[in-house]
Amino acid sequence: MIYTIIMIEISWRTLMPTVPKIRPISDLRNKFSDISRVVHESKEPVYLTKNGRGDMVVMSLETYEQNLFESEIYLKLKEAEYQAASTKKRYTHDETITELRKIVSGKGTFQKNKRV
Repeated sequence: MIYTIIMIEISWRTLMPTVPKIRPISDLRNKFSDISRVVHESKEPVYLTKNGRGDMVVMSLETYEQNLFESEIYLKLKEAEYQAASTKKRYTHDETITELRKIVSGKGTFQKNKRV
């Protein structure tokens, strides 16, 4: 269920592209508080240009952490898909929950990429 919710969130962002906010790099010095307000309110990055070319991206810490979180989830899902494609073995919900409870209690036999 978590997978579905996360994928909907990621898909929604991908399907609804926003117009990038592009500002000259001088605005970072001259209008810092305005840029800060924009990145916090919109939760979108502001692209800064130097001599008409892209130079930097400014985003709120919250947006940065959300992007990192989504990237980590995406990579873990890709890893799980790769592992699933490399074997025919499948685990039932009960087997998975039982093993997770063992791991949490410190009695699990699970090792990365391999069951013992």
